[in-house]
Amino acid sequence: MSKTVIHTDKAPAAIGTYSQAIKSGNTVYLSGQIPLDPARMELVEGFEAQAVQVFENLKAVAEAAGGSLQDIVKLNIFLIDLGNFATVNEVMSRYFQQPYPARAAIGVASLPKAAQVEMDGIMVLG
Repeated sequence: MSKTVIHTDKAPAAIGTYSQAIKSGNTVYLSGQIPLDPARMELVEGFEAQAVQVFENLKAVAEAAGGSLQDIVKLNIFLIDLGNFATVNEVMSRYFQQPYPARAAIGVASLPKAAQVEMDGIMVLG
């Protein structure tokens, strides 16, 4: 099966050996997004603002792939402080409607560039 690289300037450029997303068939694998402002390639300040920026970055990549956040079937959330779980839920409610994607929220020791949150996902088109 072929793989198509997904790229948009509306999300942060990859800062390593990966693509923003890869489409294979009607499935799109969204790479982890941290709260980098794509224009400045710098982290935004504050946890809620970081969560919003991550969803905006995922949204931009999803749209570049021909879909939307509503097409995400699996979302992984990585937090350096699980005490921010309620805030993530509140911010997520601004971006998703039912049926919500399957989801995991995982506490981690650290994230790239000292981000407080990172998310990746799987999207199915059509």
